[in-house]
Amino acid sequence: PFRFRLESLITAASSLLLISPEALALSTPALNSLPRTIDRSSMAPTDPERNEPEEETAEAAGDDEDTGAVVQPIVKLEEVAVTTGEEDEEALLDLKAKLYRFDKEGNQWKERGVGSVKLLKHKETGKVRLVMRQSKTLKICANHLIFPTLSIQEHVGNDKSCVWHAPDFADGELKDELFCIRFGSVENCKKFMEMVQEIAESMGKKGVENKDAAATADLLDKLNVGGEKKEAESSSSTAQESESKPSEPAKEKEAVKEAQSED
Repeated sequence: PFRFRLESLITAASSLLLISPEALALSTPALNSLPRTIDRSSMAPTDPERNEPEEETAEAAGDDEDTGAVVQPIVKLEEVAVTTGEEDEEALLDLKAKLYRFDKEGNQWKERGVGSVKLLKHKETGKVRLVMRQSKTLKICANHLIFPTLSIQEHVGNDKSCVWHAPDFADGELKDELFCIRFGSVENCKKFMEMVQEIAESMGKKGVENKDAAATADLLDKLNVGGEKKEAESSSSTAQESESKPSEPAKEKEAVKEAQSED
């Protein structure tokens, strides 16, 4: 192919210059004598000075290698303990969901965030609260206690969602909010609703028991106070009787005075 192209180029040049190929001293045997492969080794530079840049680049690459030196930081940063406020609480439930709240002014549902909703029980007080944080920013979306009066219901037209009212403290102040939460499956939604209802009922029972305990404590206090009053009255009455009765030495002195007066 190379020879054919070269011949075509020569004929084209001769036709333009009006010179025959014989005048150019190029013939077919001469073309056949041309080397078909090029020896690249002969094209390599023989000057040793041209090899110096390659050696310099190799040395520079060697300088970038790790030498094992330890560089001390200028500023030392101390570790800071990060607290989430959930250290003294036990997670009863942890599910992924999307939370909405109802905007009364706009009369529409607004998204609060996507993350994990938790039911946390305090280890000492036994109170249970609902906490939900956004998955990326960890911002609190909902934060309120589970009260005995809390009622949760399934959302109309969607069996993966449920709604409830609660006084929420997620924004730093107590607000009465209407929440709607949507889960990825019907099973998770039912599990969440059953757990919340069970906790609310148990809190109601505890409240009744606490009221009964308080009533019995008041009765015991009243009984103790009444007994103390009776004891105080009895002790005061005995003291008055002892003061009203004269002592025996006084009686003897009075008898001696009466005898002297008769003499």
